[in-house]
Amino acid sequence: MSSLYDLAAWEPVLRIIRANNPNRLTGPRGYVSGRISPESTSLPAEEEFRPPASEQAIEADAVGRILGLLGEVGADGISYRVTIAADGRTVMRLSNPSPAVEHGLGPYPGALVLVEGAVPEPWRRLPEPRPDAGPSSSVDLELLERTLRERVPDAIGATDAEVAAAEARLGVPLPDELKVLYQVTRARWQDLAHDDDADERMSQAVCCELFPLDELYIADPSSRPDHWQFGAKDAVVTPPDAAVQGLVGSPGWIAFADNGGGDRFAVDLTPGPRGHVGQIILIDHELSVGADLVAASLTDMIVHRRNRADRRPEADSDAMPVVAHVNSGNIRSIEAAVHDGLEVLSIGHWDGAPFHLIAAHGLPRLRTLYATPGTLADPLEVAELTGLEFLALGPDDWRLLLDASAVPKGLSAAEVIVFGQPDPGPITALANEILGLWGRPAIIDAVLEGRISAAE
Repeated sequence: MSSLYDLAAWEPVLRIIRANNPNRLTGPRGYVSGRISPESTSLPAEEEFRPPASEQAIEADAVGRILGLLGEVGADGISYRVTIAADGRTVMRLSNPSPAVEHGLGPYPGALVLVEGAVPEPWRRLPEPRPDAGPSSSVDLELLERTLRERVPDAIGATDAEVAAAEARLGVPLPDELKVLYQVTRARWQDLAHDDDADERMSQAVCCELFPLDELYIADPSSRPDHWQFGAKDAVVTPPDAAVQGLVGSPGWIAFADNGGGDRFAVDLTPGPRGHVGQIILIDHELSVGADLVAASLTDMIVHRRNRADRRPEADSDAMPVVAHVNSGNIRSIEAAVHDGLEVLSIGHWDGAPFHLIAAHGLPRLRTLYATPGTLADPLEVAELTGLEFLALGPDDWRLLLDASAVPKGLSAAEVIVFGQPDPGPITALANEILGLWGRPAIIDAVLEGRISAAE
């Protein structure tokens, strides 16, 4: 057993928690919970007991000890819940997430991935073929090259061998406009003599922060990952007048530059119904689905200095949404939300009588149900939603389904919705029970007991 599960290893952290939470830990039900990982650490503190900056080094040392132990066992984080009595008696519950569980909030598990490697449906969606699509009339290779050479006369271009190597790595030939661009400048930092001013002039000349050839990549769905609890509630929609398909990613999106804020410019070889092959799109790093049109071609973008995205067309207001939000401030009934194209049914805060799901039975494309605790009149009606790939319910609703052996067998992922700060133990046990139905690795749940000494 690793020292990670020895209370003595946690004593410096526990002393900090006790000093910072005297009121929160008082009483038979008092506890503090949080998480420690290389990415983030949660050591809660009551407002009036927040430690001064002078004690940050002490906290860093205490947390660093736990991070070292996590590294020894190959864990990427651990959640905790601790009670500490006035005399130092301590009960600490540690939860080490399963590789089948995504990160959740604090000590609670995130989405449970029931099928190894499974991703939400939008991440499996391929672009629709557009055999009638062609390049824009704005494509002009000679004008593009002449403009670039005028703006960056001293640039060093890529050789044919370097272009061929990039094509072999990507597995696709580079579009002619992109070849012209890199034959004028290969965009290597060392070619600019590590000169920030020269780099800025290059960015102004090409209207973007150009990637070197060896950093081009295919912006397919795997390049834009998301957690199940969010991705399962997304949907791919392409309006009939859209220039860009509303995809997560595409094998025809070749990312070649950044806009300086994390968004990626890409050449689009799989355009929407009103788009052109080779158009330039911008992939927003804060969104998981879709991209926006920037220019009809790379020539258009560079010659006319276009690097702002056009707002994507809104979905037809008369069309029924494929993602329906039923709640007190939106759609107010299941019957009003359902139609044959519905993919995601999300039931949020509701101040009326609980809903029946009968109207949703038999929907051919319904794949996600998210139902806030207390919103379902009969959770067992979920069993009839046989096409679900993702199901998110509160603990009591999951308990009913499990006891009735009524959990839909086609699920690829699931979530236990947690509101407030309930004891993480029963939530973890419930999650492990769901994981067990699919033979997935359980969350390691350990309870440490002992007494910590008084502060030094």
